[in-house]
Amino acid sequence: MAAGTDRLFVALDLPAPARAALAAFRDAADPRIWRPVPDEALHITLVFLGHRPAGVSQEVGEVVRATAGPAADLALGPPMLLPPRRGRVLCAEVEDRSGALGELQARLASALADAGLHERERRAYRPHATVARLRAGERPPRKPAGEGPERLGFAGEAVTLYRSLLSRAGASYEPLLRVPLG
Repeated sequence: MAAGTDRLFVALDLPAPARAALAAFRDAADPRIWRPVPDEALHITLVFLGHRPAGVSQEVGEVVRATAGPAADLALGPPMLLPPRRGRVLCAEVEDRSGALGELQARLASALADAGLHERERRAYRPHATVARLRAGERPPRKPAGEGPERLGFAGEAVTLYRSLLSRAGASYEPLLRVPLG
């Protein structure tokens, strides 16, 4: 991590049944190929901010608090690999049946960009939950194995600003601000 910076992202926290379904999907993946994401790290990223100057998290938190809103009528979807051509990340697609998640993400990204805290992405938002990362030295599979997680419906539990702490063991996430939904 660059000195004097925080690696930040905003995510939608999931209810326990959705996390359990994702954990079961993750646990069925081949552990020789995939490095599992810990249970506490299962979430849906809304906006990745990357490295930001230390202390900016307070300003980001104010934007998150002002723009957070419900994300209901979601469902866990089929498995997918990201990036699509040389998948290094095993994910479950998240179906946004009402469009509320897409609206929440767009509102957050726009407000953070307007505040000078985020650069707008050129690619379209693709909601997903990461469950595992490709192990070093492994070849990416052509397609994900298995059926994916149980296709369960849910609503987001909270919008949380996280600090990502990188280590050799992988990333760990520290919640800085949590805005409960509903």
